[in-house]
Amino acid sequence: MSSTDNPGRVAGFLYLLLLAAPLRLIYIPSKLFVHGNATATANNIAAHETLFRFGIVGDLFTGTMVIFVALALYRLFKRVDQNLAVLMVILGGVLPSAIYFFNALNDAAALTLARGADFLSVFEKPQRDALAMLFLRLHHQEVAAAEIFWGLWLFPLGVLTYGSRFLPRFLGVWLVINGFAYLAMSFTGLLLPQYEDVVSNVTFPAQLGELAFMLWLVIKSAKPQPLGAAASSLAAD
Repeated sequence: MSSTDNPGRVAGFLYLLLLAAPLRLIYIPSKLFVHGNATATANNIAAHETLFRFGIVGDLFTGTMVIFVALALYRLFKRVDQNLAVLMVILGGVLPSAIYFFNALNDAAALTLARGADFLSVFEKPQRDALAMLFLRLHHQEVAAAEIFWGLWLFPLGVLTYGSRFLPRFLGVWLVINGFAYLAMSFTGLLLPQYEDVVSNVTFPAQLGELAFMLWLVIKSAKPQPLGAAASSLAAD
C-alpha cells in the first residue's frame, strides 16, 4: 500500500497542516497583545497589520482543514464503527469549522478599529481601542467555547482508535484523556478564567495525545482491517 493510498498516512499529513493554528492562538497574542492595555494592543495591531492578517487567514485555513482531517479520519475508521465515525466528523469537523469562520469576524472588527477607518471618526481613539480589545476578548471566549468540541470529538476518535486493532490502544486512551483536558480548559475559561493558565499548564501532558496520534499516523501509518474483521472489532470489546 503506497503512502498516497494509505488513509492513515493521508490523515496524518492533513493533521500536520493544523499546526498553523498556534499562529493565532499563541504567537500573535504573545507578540501583539498587552494585557490590560487596550491602546498599546491596538497600536501593535496597527503597526503589525500584516502579521495580524496572517492570523485571520490562519484561522480560516484551520477552519477549512479540520473538515478535511475529519473526513480523512472517517475514511480510516468507517469500517470500525460508522456511527462513531460520523459523530467524529460532526464534532471535530463541521462544528469547529463554523466557529473558526465566525471567529474571524471578531479579528476583522478589531483590525478595522485599530486602523481607524474614516467612518469611525465619530469615535475617539481611546474608544476605538477599547472596542478593539472587546472584539479580541470575544475571540478568546469563542476559542474557549470551541474547546468543548475540541474535547468532545476526541471521545469517538479515541474509542475508534482503541477498537480499531490497527492502531495502538494506548493512543485511544490518551485521546480520551486529551478530550477531558480540553473540556476542563473550556469550562475553566468560561467559569473561572482566573485559573485558566493554571489548568492549561496542569493538563499540558494530556494535550499531547493528539500530537502523538498525528505523529503515529505520519511515521507508522495505519492499515485498516478487512471489512469482516473490522466490523466486529468494537463488538468484541
